[in-house]
Amino acid sequence: MSTEHDDRPVTIYTVAERAGVSIATVSRVLSGSTPASAKTRQRVLRAVEDLEYVPLRAGRPVDVPTHETHGLVLPGLAGPYYSELLSGFESTAAREGQSVVVVVCDASKDAEASVRKILGRIDGIVIANDTISESLIRQVVKTTPTVLVAREAVEGCDSVQVENFISSAELTRHLLDHGRTRLVFVGDPGDSHDISERYRGFQHALTRTRGVEGMPPIRVKYEESSGKSVVEQLLAGEASGAAFDGLVCANDELALATMVMLAREGRRVPDDVAVVGFDDIMTSRYLPPGLTTVQQPMRELGRWAAIRLHERIGGRRFDVQPQVLPTRLVVRGSCGCDWDPTSVAGA
Repeated sequence: MSTEHDDRPVTIYTVAERAGVSIATVSRVLSGSTPASAKTRQRVLRAVEDLEYVPLRAGRPVDVPTHETHGLVLPGLAGPYYSELLSGFESTAAREGQSVVVVVCDASKDAEASVRKILGRIDGIVIANDTISESLIRQVVKTTPTVLVAREAVEGCDSVQVENFISSAELTRHLLDHGRTRLVFVGDPGDSHDISERYRGFQHALTRTRGVEGMPPIRVKYEESSGKSVVEQLLAGEASGAAFDGLVCANDELALATMVMLAREGRRVPDDVAVVGFDDIMTSRYLPPGLTTVQQPMRELGRWAAIRLHERIGGRRFDVQPQVLPTRLVVRGSCGCDWDPTSVAGA
């Protein structure tokens, strides 16, 4: 990375000089207000990245009441997790008269470019997307109040998380107490902070209770479409001598899809295979035999992110330790426990 800007502040003029364009062109590229050629856009964004430039928020008169605009960066809206988080965030912001700009950055988009693009239009930002690098977050926090959701804490940011490690260890011990001895973790621990903590809890329970590390995880995306691949990998491993009798899945979507695919292969849950998940989405209560899982407060994540961001925008600099929301084990029938399916409440 170039360091020729180290002795002077990086401004829009610096970016324009580096890219060889006018400041108006830089402004248009970053705001997306008018189209720019692909070549020009690439030059501007490369200059922005090289110089680690973060657009300043629009100037506001001092001591004049303002209408806050919050940015919320998500990796997608598919599935119940992010829709619940968004609902909690938006409803809380609306009660305070705040606007919300939602940026959805899936795998097909340049997530970091999308974040840079909105910075000049918002008063603060919540990042609930693991594809945004820590280096960019450290740049953003210099000029923009920032809250992280379900991510590792970064200095200068507020952070709202749920408890993952203890609850995952408890879930794993629950299966071990049922006599399951060949457990497999389903999900990619390298995909997100939450999943890595759940895998760590899984391993901790195995080593403390059985003195073994267990089999390697089945590294798939924690989404419904991965169920088929999970079962294919399990059966291929079984054919090679890697028998399994219990699955600890990264989330409920993955667990429920895997249960359906196991049934198609003639494997009964929980008689042949115990399956547990994480999240406690609504379907977990209704798909027989009922999914044993961990309930996490998804709407509360969004609500607290909005609260902490509002406080940050207002100037709070104290109490920046990560806020960890509690989770709880919900026992149903997929682990082998007796469960009354007429109990719609689910516990």
